[in-house]
Amino acid sequence: MTTTPELKLDHVSLMVTDAPRALAFYRDVLGLMQLERPAFASVGVWLTTGNGLQVHLVQYKPEAPRPPRRPAASDDAHFALRTADFEAFVQHIAALGYNEDVALDDPRRIRLRLEGPAGFPQVYLLDPDCNIIEVNAAAVSSKRESVQE
Repeated sequence: MTTTPELKLDHVSLMVTDAPRALAFYRDVLGLMQLERPAFASVGVWLTTGNGLQVHLVQYKPEAPRPPRRPAASDDAHFALRTADFEAFVQHIAALGYNEDVALDDPRRIRLRLEGPAGFPQVYLLDPDCNIIEVNAAAVSSKRESVQE
């Protein structure tokens, strides 16, 4: 039996309905930087966190179904970004109108967990197409034990 070579996450690809609107969210709210993108047949945008992880936004075809709008939640499909200054990030999104106290159907509603089972602060928010993003303050050196069967 061979050993699987080490794998590292390269990028997350998300479907969006409006690439320029999604670009504005990921750039202005999350602070990602736009990258050059190959000339694919589909409309899209590539962004980077600046530390090697990329987010690829691909525009849906108009006939493609979209999931219904739902509140941001930790038990739904999402991806996470880590920050060294969690409090400053929460203040940044609050200044942009993101808050726990807005209406349930407001896309700026967040779920904030300062203490929880993960052991570090987390905030969940939605992009304009209801993709869920977690931003957390997980320690860079925190190692999660792998489970071997």
